[in-house]
Amino acid sequence: MPSASLDDMHYYDPADGHGLAHDPFKAIVGPRPIGWISSCDRDGRVNLAPYSYFNAFHDKPPIVAFGSSEWKDSIANIEATGEFVANLATKPLAEAMNRTSAPVASGINEFELAGLTPAPCRRVRPPRVAESPAALECKLLQIIRQHDLQGRTLDAWMVLGQVVGVHIARAFIRDGLFDTAAAHPIMRGGYMADYFEATPETQFRMRRPTA
Repeated sequence: MPSASLDDMHYYDPADGHGLAHDPFKAIVGPRPIGWISSCDRDGRVNLAPYSYFNAFHDKPPIVAFGSSEWKDSIANIEATGEFVANLATKPLAEAMNRTSAPVASGINEFELAGLTPAPCRRVRPPRVAESPAALECKLLQIIRQHDLQGRTLDAWMVLGQVVGVHIARAFIRDGLFDTAAAHPIMRGGYMADYFEATPETQFRMRRPTA
């Protein structure tokens, strides 16, 4: 495949502005898995919110992380209790997931707001989303406040958690494997209303070269 010449590339320095109709950063770094994070405060009040800065960062032990552009209830709850759950957001649950993103007052139960069922976990106090085909129980490892190249601290936070328990709906286990495509997970796109869906039709396989 021929490489693009410099004349074919739109280039910009983020500090100077992108020069496009909308900032393309999230569209380039996408689609992104959604961390549908359930947590609770010290008094047991639950919170459920989706975060599009989410992914796995290690497998032995399994570690996941999500980022928040502000100090929100999820971060405060996790700092206070050291626990959270990452629930898999799927196409059948997309509307419910979207409702949990509403900027409601602290203390509002997003499970009730979205008509979802809280299910008990085994090793952490926050509930998981019963309707979700998979959920990861997590214990807090670190909360990291981010900074820029000039050393200025940002209102941006990264939460890393170690997975200590995994729930998988048996209907999505095929020949001993979790059938990701059958669960139809959704991912966040680059602009305000953009999402992507993983399906069996869009799945393909490539094996890593051996040499």
